[in-house]
Amino acid sequence: MPRTLITGGAGFLGSHLCDRLIAEGHEVICMDNLLTGAVANIEHLFPEDRFTFIRHDVTSFIWIPGPLDYILHFASPASPRDYLEHPIHTLKVGALGTHNVLGLAKEKGARVLLASTSEVYGDPLVHPQPETYCGNVSPIGPRGVYDEAKRFAEAMTMAYHRAHGLETRIVRIFNTYGPRMRLADGRALPQFFGQALRGEPITVYGDGSQTRSFTYCDDLVEGIWRLLMSDYPEPVNLGNPEEVTILEVAREIIELTGSSSEIVFEPLPVGDPKVRQPDIERAERILGWRPRVSRADGLRATLPYFRERVLAESGQPGGANP
Repeated sequence: MPRTLITGGAGFLGSHLCDRLIAEGHEVICMDNLLTGAVANIEHLFPEDRFTFIRHDVTSFIWIPGPLDYILHFASPASPRDYLEHPIHTLKVGALGTHNVLGLAKEKGARVLLASTSEVYGDPLVHPQPETYCGNVSPIGPRGVYDEAKRFAEAMTMAYHRAHGLETRIVRIFNTYGPRMRLADGRALPQFFGQALRGEPITVYGDGSQTRSFTYCDDLVEGIWRLLMSDYPEPVNLGNPEEVTILEVAREIIELTGSSSEIVFEPLPVGDPKVRQPDIERAERILGWRPRVSRADGLRATLPYFRERVLAESGQPGGANP
């Protein structure tokens, strides 16, 4: 039975990966300090004999008794609101946390998959963004705490691969959504859903012409699984190449929810990327992967979850615990 550690396993993506690895027959050890993760995301796995939860901060020394075959390193604040609120910890997770994970992988002879991000491309001057593009990032800008943490994590991961022969995989994740996102994490889709379901004005930053490429979580998890099982050590973009403006998405959510919310515009945050679209040729060629869930279907599948969150927030019957 393969034995797998998932750091950040109580978070949005980490918890879906716990589900997938359990379904694939792995013994799963979920590690999370619950800074942005939630026990509610994984408590359905507690009765499972092959699942263990450890509350621990990866910036401190990590030790897991017994063998490990795989480590998926997903620990990190990932939304602008979170990493701007916790800038130093975000940098420490990217540096110290990644170092601790790689040291553990080396000790155990485990294959390690690093969760990186499209934010390594910064505010890109190349569009769409291939893995060969080195990015346009300000190391001293407010978003640099996340961008540079992930860029450093990639550099250290490749250094362990080259210096120690460690089996490494790096996934650059583009905007992903689905159930288990935090309603108040500050990202566009949770914010739009929450505002629309409460009947509040929908906040769009700038004029809404900035673009994103949204991937449903099931598609992303499938791509991560294929990458983990591949023999490719360098970064691979996983995202939906269907580019859409933020304003268009806001209108889609208003229509989907039947909300009467109006759209209001606020200044664009410093460093907010103007465009974001993955070049997924490498994922298609190496992994045979491309997203299958349309944005319309993904948003419909996500709506009941956010409706429950809003009901729980207001204390109304039918709302699940946050």
